[in-house]
Amino acid sequence: ALPAWDRRGRRRPMSPPPPAEDVPQLDPRARALLWGAIALCVGIELVLQAADHGLIGDRRWRGLAYDYGAFWSQLLRGWRPNYAAQPWTMFASYAVLHGGLWHLTFNMVTLWSLGRAVAERAGAGGLASLLAGGTLGGAVGHGLLSAAPVPMVGASGALFGLAGALLVWAWADRRDARETQRPVIVAALVLVGINLVMWWALKGQLAWQAHLGGFVAGAALAPRRRG
Repeated sequence: ALPAWDRRGRRRPMSPPPPAEDVPQLDPRARALLWGAIALCVGIELVLQAADHGLIGDRRWRGLAYDYGAFWSQLLRGWRPNYAAQPWTMFASYAVLHGGLWHLTFNMVTLWSLGRAVAERAGAGGLASLLAGGTLGGAVGHGLLSAAPVPMVGASGALFGLAGALLVWAWADRRDARETQRPVIVAALVLVGINLVMWWALKGQLAWQAHLGGFVAGAALAPRRRG
């Protein structure tokens, strides 16, 4: 760079600054979708938290929410549902329920981070498809691989769907550029490692089956073209 003043003390003419690189803007529809999903999950958990602490309603609300909205694998194995459509609605309703504030916070921060990355690549439509597909895939995976008589809740299936799509895209981009796939493999191994650590820390109370199902669904549904 040249100094602003020459040897005679005269100011040098300043050249215009180089143009700033274009910063991708999040599609307003994708932003609305993400904020809407976050608001729904947060709103439900806050109501249940208030009920848990006796501020509103009844302390039984959380139990009732799980009874009617969580995913119960045993409903696919002969259990009697609380209402006729429950064996079907639970494939979606489980995703907006959470096991507490920490569970909610972790999932919502992850949803915003991964959701933005997916929306920049696939647009609002791709984001919506992957969220729905990951949610459904997570439920299918849990239903097929777990017979535990306990409720399964959380948006993790949808989140792993987003992660699956992002890894597929990263693999495809590096393949097209003829670059090593080592970073993608490392990222996948880190994802597996995080699940193992969480499974150990939670003493086995981790719905890894839903994570696996969501990941597979997201990888399979990832749009091959940019949105």
